[in-house]
Amino acid sequence: MALRLVEFTAPAGFTLPADVTDTHGIAHQNRLPLATGDVLVRILLDADRAEGFTEWLHEEAGLRPDHRIVLLPVEATVPRLETPGEHEAPPSSSPGRISRDELYEDVNDAVSVTGAHYALVVLSTIVAAGGMLRDSVAIVIGAMVIAPLIGPNIALALGTTLGDRDLLGRAFRINVLGLLLGLALSVGAGLVFEVDLQAAEIASRTQVQLGDLLLALAAGVAGALSMTRGYPSALIGVMVAVALLPPLVALGMLLGAGRWDAAYGAALLLLTNVVSINLAAVATFLVQGIRPMRWFEAEQARKATRLAIGLWVLALALLVAAILLSPDVKLPAGR
Repeated sequence: MALRLVEFTAPAGFTLPADVTDTHGIAHQNRLPLATGDVLVRILLDADRAEGFTEWLHEEAGLRPDHRIVLLPVEATVPRLETPGEHEAPPSSSPGRISRDELYEDVNDAVSVTGAHYALVVLSTIVAAGGMLRDSVAIVIGAMVIAPLIGPNIALALGTTLGDRDLLGRAFRINVLGLLLGLALSVGAGLVFEVDLQAAEIASRTQVQLGDLLLALAAGVAGALSMTRGYPSALIGVMVAVALLPPLVALGMLLGAGRWDAAYGAALLLLTNVVSINLAAVATFLVQGIRPMRWFEAEQARKATRLAIGLWVLALALLVAAILLSPDVKLPAGR
């Protein structure tokens, strides 16, 4: 059972109503007087009830703007809490996931990038290009392990879901810059080295099938679930990289080699995967009930999300039509 410790400052006379304690399944609480005359309140509760409780604090508790709320993960408590039984509190509003605020901070960290992020983009692109030139599956897999692609794409989906223009803009910018950087390096590799279209690692990225669409949708769902459940995103990030890094590198190398017909197929694959991942991630966030806290923000986010989903679906439909109508790439005769 994942636990959270919620700490916040409150006026000296602050008390939790009994119905709030029962509704949110609060297992433990204590109060510490502060020199300012306020009190520091510490609440222990299940992680999936933290969002509902913090919303109550914002809306009903009468806290001042300078009364900050802090959520801390709890590894263990001694003595252990009893397993909820027949007297268990009512179901939480966010079953089985971390709170919206924790999710936002995790995703916000993913788009607060430094030079290390772009260094990993460069390194993963170089490794992937080397793996494709040598037709080595193992090397391409190694490139996908180090590719930092999951965070910015999940941030883009969360920004769309919450209608957060700031997060949406930063995630979009980082995604575009990362893709352009990888594409430029790949074009350079295609100009310098001989690109063999018979190599399986390249040829497989020049033809798009509907199965690739399912892979990208699954990657988007897995990426969103890994973030909302608080799971380590490293392994799930490999799945997202499977859908993005190899077609990106193949596209760049084929452009550099002047193989426009094959590059068209790689471009279709890359665009289809980008759209599918984000569409699936947004749908996953919506199914899990992730929304802004205030009702007027929720209404604005709902309109923005509907528009974004409509555009994603339209883009995906156009890409599927292009896939169905695209000609087969003619590979050169064997050596």
